[in-house]
Amino acid sequence: MTDDRVTPLPRPGARRGSAKCPMCKRPVVAAHQPFCSPRCRDEDLRRWLVGDYRIPTDEPPPDGDPPAGGRE
Repeated sequence: MTDDRVTPLPRPGARRGSAKCPMCKRPVVAAHQPFCSPRCRDEDLRRWLVGDYRIPTDEPPPDGDPPAGGRE
C-alpha cells in the first residue's frame, strides 16, 4: 500500500519549524536552506574547500596529492 498524502511546500522566505542552521544553530530560512543566511552557507563551503570536512584514514595519499591537512 502506498502513501498518497501530499506535503505542502514551504513559502519562499518562510522559516522552517524547528530546523536549526548547522553552523550557528539559528532557525533555518527556506531561501538559504539548510542554513540561516548566505554567511553561514559560504562558511560551510569554505570549510569544504580547505579540507576541514574529511574522513581520516590510514591509507597513504595517491601520488601527486598534497599531504593530509591541506594547509601548509
